[in-house]
Amino acid sequence: MYVRLVKSFGFEAAHFLPGFPEGHKCRRMHGHSFRVDVVVAGEMDPVVGHLIDYGEIKKAIEPLHEKLDHQVLNQVENLENPTSEMIAAWLWERLVTTLPLLAEVIVHETCTSRCHYQGPEHIGP
Repeated sequence: MYVRLVKSFGFEAAHFLPGFPEGHKCRRMHGHSFRVDVVVAGEMDPVVGHLIDYGEIKKAIEPLHEKLDHQVLNQVENLENPTSEMIAAWLWERLVTTLPLLAEVIVHETCTSRCHYQGPEHIGP
């Protein structure tokens, strides 16, 4: 049986987006209550009855949460331009080595705006 599991976490952080034009509100320093969904997917082990322990996902997320929470994201190594897209890719690169079943990272910048990232090999919708 093929399943997708989602583990969510949140972090508070400030950022500014240097690629935006002068005068744009996102060019100025501002903050968000980010929410991230980490999605793993695959064939469930019928003997064990699950795909992966949610605790394993949490363990993979914790060091990244510490790097992002209550930080200025522009000062986090390799996040100098912390758009939702770049945050999602940054998280993917760090999670995929410890979560080989990683299928998607979703970064919610606001309650109405989010980015879905399915890795560098994924093309199209």
